[in-house]
Parts: sequence; C-alpha cells; structure tokens
Amino acid sequence: MATRDADMVEKLADGGINEDVGESALELDAILQRWRRRIMKRELGHRAIADLDLALDLAQLDALTAIWAPANEFGGEPDDEIMVSTVAARLAIDPSRASRLTTELIRLGLVRRAVSQFDARRTILEVTTEGDRIVSAVRQYKFLVLGNYLKGWTAEEIATFIPLLERFSTWSETLEDTSPLAKEIARLREDLPEKSDKAG
Repeated sequence: MATRDADMVEKLADGGINEDVGESALELDAILQRWRRRIMKRELGHRAIADLDLALDLAQLDALTAIWAPANEFGGEPDDEIMVSTVAARLAIDPSRASRLTTELIRLGLVRRAVSQFDARRTILEVTTEGDRIVSAVRQYKFLVLGNYLKGWTAEEIATFIPLLERFSTWSETLEDTSPLAKEIARLREDLPEKSDKAG
C-alpha cells in the first residue's frame, strides 16, 4: 500500500474505522472513481447511437427514454401520464431544459403531445411508434452488451452481486446523518488552514 494510503488508513483507525474496513473503503473508492469517469463519458450511449446510426444526441435519447419510462429504471405503471415536469424530475434537469428537449423530440416525430385522460386541461407526452422503436432498440443493444459480459459470471456470483450492489448503492444516503462522525469532522476542520479574510 502506498504511503499516503497507509497514512489515510491510520487516520481512519483513529476515527474508529478499523484497518480492514479502511483499506476496503479506499479500494471501493478507487473502483468508483474509475467507474464514474467512464460513466461520465457515456461510452455505451455513444456507441449505441453510432452503431444503430441514430440521428439523436445523448440528451435527446435520455429524454425519450424518460418519456418511454422503462419500469426497471423509473418504476411506475405503463399507463402513467408523462409531462414535461416528469421528464425534468426523472433526469434531474431544469424544467426549461426538459421542455426544450421534448420540443426537439416532437419536431423529430419521436414524441407527440396529447390530452390527459384525467384532466383535459393538462398536456401529456407520448412516445410515437418511431420513438418506441428507437428506445426498444437502444435498450436491447444495452442489455445485449451487459448480458454478454455477465455470461462469464456464475449464477451464484450474480445472485450475490446484485443485492450487495443494491445495498451499497444507498451508502451516500448516510451523508445526511454525520452525527456519529461529528468529533472527527470537527478535528478535520480545525486542522485546516484558517480562511483568508482578504476579499477577491
């Protein structure tokens, strides 16, 4: 283990995190940082668009998928009504950006506006037949690639990995309660250089 990493594990031990857990935390962080950099590049999305020769960019594809609403990704029921605000919430983007994206998709003939069955004053979004074909093809592409990778795993490995990944995916929610770490966080803050009073 590199000196800086060893020092970090030692500092974590002072904060009540034993050495094995500390080393595991560093290892997990390294994996997540490499994964984050690859995900941010959206390699699979770019490849799908190129290999399927789609006249869309990734933002448009994301919005189209949010309207198509795959249950494994967004939950809900097939007959749930989708509005621009739904797209904004699902993609965690500004409503004005969601509005621009859906307008582009309507212009491309992949989405259409419709009237809500529950409230005639409300405009909803529906995927057209062409839009449905695109999302279905992209999802099949993605799962062919992922399935091809998982073929090399045993059933036991997959059965172990999925619930553990699901469990681990909630770890950042613990950021909301750092009270058990208050003493260590205060010590870290005290060890930092004082903030400069100089403006600009």
